[in-house]
Amino acid sequence: MLLQSEEPELPVRIRRFTRSERWIHRTTAGLTLLCVATAACLYVPQLAELVGRRHLVVTVHEWSGLLIPAPFLLGLASRAFRSDLRKLNRFGPHDRQWLRAALRRDHRHGSRPAGKFNAGQKVYASWIAGAVLVMLGTGMLMWFTDLAPLLWRTSATFVHDWLALAMGLVVAGHVGMALMRPESRRGMRTGTVDREWAELEHPLWAAESRDLQALKDE
Repeated sequence: MLLQSEEPELPVRIRRFTRSERWIHRTTAGLTLLCVATAACLYVPQLAELVGRRHLVVTVHEWSGLLIPAPFLLGLASRAFRSDLRKLNRFGPHDRQWLRAALRRDHRHGSRPAGKFNAGQKVYASWIAGAVLVMLGTGMLMWFTDLAPLLWRTSATFVHDWLALAMGLVVAGHVGMALMRPESRRGMRTGTVDREWAELEHPLWAAESRDLQALKDE
């Protein structure tokens, strides 16, 4: 039994993602990278010659693109995943402060308040979700040629191609940011993160986690 003057010792690591959330991320990432890789093999002549078998590459590209939303839709059965989606969809005053600090490249302690997800992650999630929907719509018009007149299909091809290039660059930037942050990768790989890292990078979420832990220990 703890004395009143003693405080319960907080765990060194904090639970960040559940197993289902980590599998949703991995599966979506795998399908996205496969879609981007096959797109590169279709549009870059040197890669097309190296890989060959264009019909197979087209088929893999089409089906990997169609399946990208599947992990998300299946993940809606997870309460933790739905909770994190609500957090991603909320943009508060602290997120605007985070963005202003990021634009000014202000790295001072406390200049970038963030909950479980910072403003940059929220912007990325919103952009990639919208891009996937547009890519699906334009891809369907290109795949099923009887769905729309020629002008629509030509316009869809133009949008699909340029948005694919933008997605490739954005995904590459996302991967680059992840490579620069080993603790973020560890959180997605193991489901837990170091408390000190959380208090530095996501102070609002760390404080919330600390309060929940205190309630459990009472």
